[in-house]
Amino acid sequence: MNKTIYKRKTSSTIPFGYKQSEDMDGFMEPIPEQLSALEETKEHIKIGALSLRGAAEQLHYKTGRSISAVGLKKIVDKERKKSLLAKQI
Repeated sequence: MNKTIYKRKTSSTIPFGYKQSEDMDGFMEPIPEQLSALEETKEHIKIGALSLRGAAEQLHYKTGRSISAVGLKKIVDKERKKSLLAKQI
């Protein structure tokens, strides 16, 4: 049984890798293909293989959904901050 994990919608913007849920009002459901492409792209950014702008273009090409370089930077920075906080604990 494949169980979808919904995420509560907290703003008017739907984040990359999610879509408005058709089943549950006020929630978003993940798009596995986009989330997988995002994870792969974040790894390429971390090792320096892709610039933010190049990574945003690659994500658009792979998924058909656009994301700005600034939006991608926010996602990468948020993850870095989480990993640094986890190391301190």
